[in-house]
Amino acid sequence: MTRGDLSAHGIGGQSDLPIPLNLAIAGGIAALVISFTVLAVAWRTPRYDEQGAGRRAPLLLQAVVASPAFAIALRAFGMLVFLFAIFCALFGRESTINPVFGIFFVWLWVGVIPMSVLFGPFWKAISPLRTINLLLAKIAGSDPDEGLYRYPEKLGVLPAALGLYAFVWFELVYPFTSELGPLRLWCAVYVGAMLIGGALFGSRFYERADPFEVYSSLAAKLSVWGVKDGHLQLRSPLANLATVRPVPGLVVVTGVLFGSTGFDSFSESTTWVTFVQGSSINGQLLANLALLAFCAGAVGIFSLGSMLTGVDPEQRRRHLPDTFAHSLVPIIVGYIIAHYLTLLIEIGTRTLIQASDPLSKGWNILGTGNWSEPTWLSYHPTLLASIKVLAVVVGHVLAAVIAHDRAIRVLPPRSHLTGQLPLLAAMVGFTGGGLYLLFSA
Repeated sequence: MTRGDLSAHGIGGQSDLPIPLNLAIAGGIAALVISFTVLAVAWRTPRYDEQGAGRRAPLLLQAVVASPAFAIALRAFGMLVFLFAIFCALFGRESTINPVFGIFFVWLWVGVIPMSVLFGPFWKAISPLRTINLLLAKIAGSDPDEGLYRYPEKLGVLPAALGLYAFVWFELVYPFTSELGPLRLWCAVYVGAMLIGGALFGSRFYERADPFEVYSSLAAKLSVWGVKDGHLQLRSPLANLATVRPVPGLVVVTGVLFGSTGFDSFSESTTWVTFVQGSSINGQLLANLALLAFCAGAVGIFSLGSMLTGVDPEQRRRHLPDTFAHSLVPIIVGYIIAHYLTLLIEIGTRTLIQASDPLSKGWNILGTGNWSEPTWLSYHPTLLASIKVLAVVVGHVLAAVIAHDRAIRVLPPRSHLTGQLPLLAAMVGFTGGGLYLLFSA
């Protein structure tokens, strides 16, 4: 696996669209505007609440999920993959055929999203960091949920936003991503910070500061699984998403996720490559500035659209971006599907093949060494282009629905319609710009 394998995601280009790009953008914007119009007419009262209405899952399923054996099995799986990754990182070849690269950049970063959407907060369930924290607490005779100090709630998820930015910077900007040494260092700092934080602040720290847990748990809000009064529930994904509570830094987390995906597309475009090659400014400096601009721009545009909504005199506008930030989750998941689908299928499978021979000695310990890499989707670019347009448009439409429901809950009646227009304008910009960037590579 080369650096090019990680960046060239095989998502198709403008020529692969079944319709011209300008019509795809126009259609996506039209779908968003029409959806908003229909919602304004037919959706006059909130339908979702923070409790997450749903029905209880079948008793047998509840019993399985609630059993200690189930939790232990998930933790054991997470620890097994974690220890295997450490083994590959320490003893594997200093080469990109080392499976630790695919485990880190593909299985963890991309794969955790579909697993969370399908099964709920996946990383929280398998997190080796939580397992290590639990084992250390058992040895010390303490409660793993309680640290030495109370987590400062005013920080919210800002530490996770910082961790997410550190990851996307390492993946997209750092020039030596394909070298084993920097990867070891990044992971060592991450693991050390999480274990120290867990010891100091308990499990609350992982909920708020672990970038991968926050990322996974947000995506899991689009699943059909929820918990209420200790019982497993089946819910509408939008009803589940409505249970996201505003916390400080939530808009920064979503902005980093959304903005970095946009930068990833833009950095592969002819426009960007030509500009960097013709510029007298150092390319690395330009890449750093561009990534920061994309992430800050996503946060800024969404925050401005949220804060320009109509409010009552006692409402504080500075709280509105975090209040509406959950509506970006469907957009983020849509872009992850659109941008990384072939990466997950092809490079994810290649990683599983490489994992059978972690030390490059001709082993086949998992029985996957003779598998072929699935490239079928890459050879059907029109289908792939159609999938990504659909993922982006559906993500934006769902975002409009959940934002509208939150708006009529928190905004004064006089602003239920006109008060949402600035936020709609921001989403229209995201739709058009996002589709253009996805096909500009």
